[in-house]
Amino acid sequence: MTAWTPVELAPGLWLFVAAEGGLLRRAAFSSSPFAPPPGFAAGQRRDHEPVLRRARHELDEYARGRRREFQVPFRLDGTQFQQDVWKALLGIPWGERRTYGEIARALGRPGAARAVGAAAGRNPLPVIVPCHRLVAADGTLGGFSGGLEVKRRLLALEGLNIRR
Repeated sequence: MTAWTPVELAPGLWLFVAAEGGLLRRAAFSSSPFAPPPGFAAGQRRDHEPVLRRARHELDEYARGRRREFQVPFRLDGTQFQQDVWKALLGIPWGERRTYGEIARALGRPGAARAVGAAAGRNPLPVIVPCHRLVAADGTLGGFSGGLEVKRRLLALEGLNIRR
């Protein structure tokens, strides 16, 4: 059974994290702890599950600028290319950003910037796997599953102000 808990990252910005089998599996944004995103059934809130308590603690530290990397265990299911992109995203340090093209080149696929964007858009654990640190080649924000304002707010938590 999938269990979940909400975590406040900033005023009006909540990340719902879900776990199964002692591992984080997915996350989604909401503007309220009382408005679970689709797929987060009301009867499955389990704030005291050990992996969810750990995730809440680490995400709270992140929101306060005290954590730059996550240690909470997770599992991501996806294609080999998606897995490669998500692994590359984990290598982007806190407070830094990379372009879609830079990640594509790092993966040895220089023409795959759009495919990198598509894989990032399917990232099941935003924030934990920092797809918000990806930007367009000109430094502006690209797409983001939580919306561009959420992406902007996450980058601001890390000290980055991105032009519109």
